[in-house]
Amino acid sequence: MGSPPRRFLAAALVLVAVAARADDPPTSLTRGEVEAIVREYLAENPDVVVEALREYERRVAEREAAEAERVMAERADEIFRDPETPVGGDPDGDIVIVEFFDYRCGYCRRGAPDLFALRDETDGVKVIYKEFPILGDASDMAARAALAARNQGLYEPFHEALMTVDIGFGRDEIMAVAAAVGLDTARLERDMADPAIRAYLDRTHALALALGVNGTPAFIVNGTLYAGALSRSDFDRILAAGDG
Repeated sequence: MGSPPRRFLAAALVLVAVAARADDPPTSLTRGEVEAIVREYLAENPDVVVEALREYERRVAEREAAEAERVMAERADEIFRDPETPVGGDPDGDIVIVEFFDYRCGYCRRGAPDLFALRDETDGVKVIYKEFPILGDASDMAARAALAARNQGLYEPFHEALMTVDIGFGRDEIMAVAAAVGLDTARLERDMADPAIRAYLDRTHALALALGVNGTPAFIVNGTLYAGALSRSDFDRILAAGDG
């Protein structure tokens, strides 16, 4: 969410300040007089700026949430039932968590153990892994390697390793992690070049932007979009309250 346009904020403050001087109709005031009224009013009522900003942010958040809900409804198959998207946990689980992530995102990596623990310790949790590499070529290479690992049935262990092992994400380091989880690295490198993987990543990128997701991590928990990191306690609170 961006900052409110300066013209919008200035106009709102002028209207508020002038309204406070009802004895001076707006049409009778010069620019200098309006500016003096605004300065005087804001000096006496500094909280009005904070209130205006909060109201603006509330309205933007409402619009963004409504747009995300519309996209989720229109593109539900792509979000929740895409056969090309890796799935972990209980494939038939009724607690559905979608994560948009980048392997090099510090917030994604710090939160990964909590998500893995939730998946493994809570019955009926289905995790849908949306590869969303936005932090450069190394992130893109890691995402392509992870998706290629599906051909050998080892996406999830490779995904967990990439999320938790401390590496610099060069090609040799990624391949070393791949070998450690049992992947045939020669085959993996060949499979990474599959144009279908690039097409999938491009579709996922477009989907994320349509949802208003422009950073990582972002989650959809039982149909509600949450931008930013979620801890285990956050997930527990959301699920206990039925927010998601």
